[in-house]
Amino acid sequence: MNKQTIASAALATIIASGVIAAPASAAGSKEKCYGVAAAGQNDCGNLAGTHSCAGQSTLDNHPGEWKLVPKGTCTDIGGMLKAEAKRKYEESKKG
Repeated sequence: MNKQTIASAALATIIASGVIAAPASAAGSKEKCYGVAAAGQNDCGNLAGTHSCAGQSTLDNHPGEWKLVPKGTCTDIGGMLKAEAKRKYEESKKG
């Protein structure tokens, strides 16, 4: 057998054994945690809709910016789940 065939067989075995988890299964073990992202370290779009990409936050710990964290750890690290973050964000807009 050549090296490419051996490598392909090894990779197929690893994937079939579940050692490499599929992204969908990983997503179920994470949750969006608002208010914990450092500037430029957010994972995606914000509550305000002013950007839709990762790395575009401009303030540390802004309540509208989020990071994915292991499910159940958000409040332990000082963050908020979406409902609370939306409420705080709306309050901050009122002045």
